[in-house]
Parts: sequence; structure tokens; C-alpha cells
Amino acid sequence: MTILALEFSSPQRSVAIAQAGHVLGEVIETGTSLRPDQKKGASSRQTGATEVFSMIESALREAKLEREQIDILAVGLGPGSYTGVRAALSIAQGWQLARGAKLLGVSSMDCLATQAQAERIFGRVNVMVDAQRQEFYLATYEISADGWNATGPLRIVTAGEIQSRTEAREILTGPEVTRWVPRGRTIFPRAAALARLTVERDGFVAGEKLEPIYLREANFAKVPARKSAAF
Repeated sequence: MTILALEFSSPQRSVAIAQAGHVLGEVIETGTSLRPDQKKGASSRQTGATEVFSMIESALREAKLEREQIDILAVGLGPGSYTGVRAALSIAQGWQLARGAKLLGVSSMDCLATQAQAERIFGRVNVMVDAQRQEFYLATYEISADGWNATGPLRIVTAGEIQSRTEAREILTGPEVTRWVPRGRTIFPRAAALARLTVERDGFVAGEKLEPIYLREANFAKVPARKSAAF
């Protein structure tokens, strides 16, 4: 089975092609912002839909494969860049409609744990991602050379908890982690790691069932009805 993996949940966007767990091609772009509505003359650091498909074509060329040979499309679901994840989901949904490929969504935190293992970050590892509002997505894993296990659920924590874990000299890693933890280990979720995870999983879904991982509850304020003027 040939896998196309899209991981756009962090400032480092990547695309990978893999077969039987072996990565045949990977393209990585750093510092991009995925905007399908990008206008002519916009910053070159902003990647629109055309550039995303260019990344896919580059990965296919490196793998010496064609679009028609893709059997599975795997997507990093975040948490992270909501715009990036949504862009990846849109491509996956369109791809399934056009070519009938199987779709699989995978937590980007699990992808980060897999990348941490590849970079030999072992022990009790806290994976953190910026959640804005002075809060962070946090998941903790026990990682060894043989694999990893999540030791608790993904949750949102305060900056105070991150500070406490830093003072306790726990291992903290993730995209841009050194902005908050100078001794942290910066890693990014990579499409190559996502592709390897896909080989070990099932749970394929229809495109409309794919949802970003977003832990915040939606809060809506109801606008009061206007009072009629008295005459």
C-alpha cells in the first residue's frame, strides 16, 4: 500500500510518500502559512494551495510514483495550526472524492512522540504545543528505543504548569518549545513519522468524518434582541 502523508499542524509543513513503512520521498517547508486564498504579490513565506500541490508533486517525483498509485492518505489532525490542519483536511477530502483513496487521521502529538523517538529523546517526555491565551496542549509519553506509550490524556495546561515541569527538570519538547523553555528540545511533527504510524493503524474514515483535534469548547454570546422604538 502506498501512503501519502500530510503534516501541516506546525510552522514546519511536510509531505511524505511511503510504502510498507519505508519513506520513499519527503518534502519539508519551514515558516509557511497555508492560505488557499493567497493573492498575487503576497509574501513568499505564505504557502497557498498551489504550493501545497507542488510539495506533493515533488515528493511523488522523489518516490518515482504517480498520483494514481496513492492508496492511503494520512493527515495530522493537530492540535496546532488550525489553518494548516484544515488545509490538509481539505486536500484529503478532495483526494478521496476524486480518486477513492482511504483516509486516516492521526494525532500530531503521537506524530511528535514518534519523531522524539527517532531523535532518541528517551524517558518521560512532555510534548507541548502552543494553544494561545498563555496555555499549552500537553501530552506525556514514556519513550524508549523500542517504542512509546502515552501515560495520560491530551489536555490544555497553563503556563504555570509548564514552568513547574521546567523547574522539576522534566523533559519538554515540541515545535518552538524554546520560546518558553530554554532547555527544551525543539522537534516538529513530520510527515515521514506520520506515514510510519499509518502502517500500524486502521480506522479509515470518510472524508467528512475527519475533524481537527481542538480541545476548547466553542463559546457563543447571544446578541440581545433590539427593542422597538416607542412612538
